[in-house]
Amino acid sequence: MARVSQAHLDARRRQILDGAARCFARNGFHATSMQDVLKEADLSAGAVYRYFSGKDELITAIFTEVLGEVRMSFEAAAEQAPPPTPDVLIGSVLGRTYGARAHLTVDGEPVLPRLIIQVWAESLRNKDLAAVMREGFGAIRLAWGRIVEAYQDAGMMPKDVPADHVARTMIAAVQGFIAQQTVFGPAPVEVLQSGLRALMGAREPQPEA
Repeated sequence: MARVSQAHLDARRRQILDGAARCFARNGFHATSMQDVLKEADLSAGAVYRYFSGKDELITAIFTEVLGEVRMSFEAAAEQAPPPTPDVLIGSVLGRTYGARAHLTVDGEPVLPRLIIQVWAESLRNKDLAAVMREGFGAIRLAWGRIVEAYQDAGMMPKDVPADHVARTMIAAVQGFIAQQTVFGPAPVEVLQSGLRALMGAREPQPEA
């Protein structure tokens, strides 16, 4: 029997994850069956179950992949001196993460924002998924903290605010933007970038002459 190459195995795994992502984004996690995933991926049950035991493993694998990409991007930025400004950095990370999944759409809209909202909700009942989220959030928060400290050392941000407070706020801005995209429809990343630039340039009101 011919040996199956790693490239073939990786491509098959990608096919399954992409099919599951479209199903979850279209109908929601609980309304999606494994039969739906098989049909979307155009694979047999044996082919899919060789990689994943069920929906819980699928959604965990999808989100672990996304968190890993985001984490590596911010950790790489933390090594720069100084890092890119927040608007440039966030735009770059979101653009790369969304761009890698540009082929995944449902009703003409990207699947990623819908998936992320569902994962947040599912983590309230799925302890394994919640653990993945906590670990990923913690790592991204630490990376952001290092980035903020680099901003402070470079004189780009005041030092009288704890770096972790800024890190949490930056993460919250991205999370809020993702929530808006899901509920109110797609919006380009440039919207968040320009908003951040405006906030970074805000100053205390000056007294009238």
